[in-house]
Amino acid sequence: MRGTEYACGETTARGRACSSIGGIAVSGNEDVSILRFSSNDIPEAERVTTLRDFYCRGVVKAELEIREGEPIMASLTAHSLPNAQLLLGTLFGAKLVRTRQLVVDGDDSLAFVFNRSGTIGVTGRGRDLLLGPGEAVLASAEDATTFERFVAGDCFSMRVPRRVLAPIIMDVDDAVMRVIKDRRAEISVLVDYATSLVREHASATPALRELGAGHLHDLLALVLGPNDEARESAGRRGAKAARLRKAKGLIANNCWRQDLSVAAVAQELGVTPRYLQRLFEADGKTFSSFLIDQRLKRAHRMLREPEFADRPVSSIAYDVGFGDLSYFNRRFRRAYGATPSDVRSAAD
Repeated sequence: MRGTEYACGETTARGRACSSIGGIAVSGNEDVSILRFSSNDIPEAERVTTLRDFYCRGVVKAELEIREGEPIMASLTAHSLPNAQLLLGTLFGAKLVRTRQLVVDGDDSLAFVFNRSGTIGVTGRGRDLLLGPGEAVLASAEDATTFERFVAGDCFSMRVPRRVLAPIIMDVDDAVMRVIKDRRAEISVLVDYATSLVREHASATPALRELGAGHLHDLLALVLGPNDEARESAGRRGAKAARLRKAKGLIANNCWRQDLSVAAVAQELGVTPRYLQRLFEADGKTFSSFLIDQRLKRAHRMLREPEFADRPVSSIAYDVGFGDLSYFNRRFRRAYGATPSDVRSAAD
């Protein structure tokens, strides 16, 4: 193996729209950035350099040790939020090493690493751990640590400053470098919520970014074992936010179904219909208004896409879940200030 150290620069892309830097796809807005790396998109001769740059920009200051004779396979997305840095995907064919020389950089963040599939080896604090599918660990940037994937698979990691977690975890240091096996339900909620933030680009405003990061902190605290006061508040904020986001995802993906109801979605989430209605009300909407908005958005997209140009407006209204054409027309005009025919004509 050979190791190479590199110096890290900015971890965000302030004010940057979608672009590409050295093979890394970058999209950013103010204090949030999304970086993507795929070995399939980069010539093999450039993969090592580009991957090091990716980690430098969006993950952590570390060395990469490349396995001689083995190609690097990686598909990674890094997402930065206030006091929360997410990494999704897989890296195979290289070891990530935070050496003792690098520990002096003053980074005291804590990294929660969850292995979705395959096998990951983690060393640190004199321990050699092996994470199987569904297992996780908390590592500290203050320790010399290595991460290496032995069997191909996907993982999720989240880095948070120590000062954020210390007040809400019973004993942060005791949680470091211990395999977490018995919190799968809590981990699932955390990972699903974090993944949805990345995939849905749910960071449009500073307020939303702060809110999303706060929910992530609460959910991570529930995984690691919060103190009594934090457990109560985290349970209220984080779990509710995660359920609401999952409910919205279910509605968005199934809004075309005319039989979609609050009872059906509540059953899928394992909560009562009234509880689900209250979640939406606390978010400033009702279940019905959110469902109608999703149907209207789908209709608006279809009216602008050439592949649906020959389909009658009435057919599109029915396809997205409306059973009454006049009601669809009224709601559409109220939402977009134009008739469906106007929108279709403007797209030509």
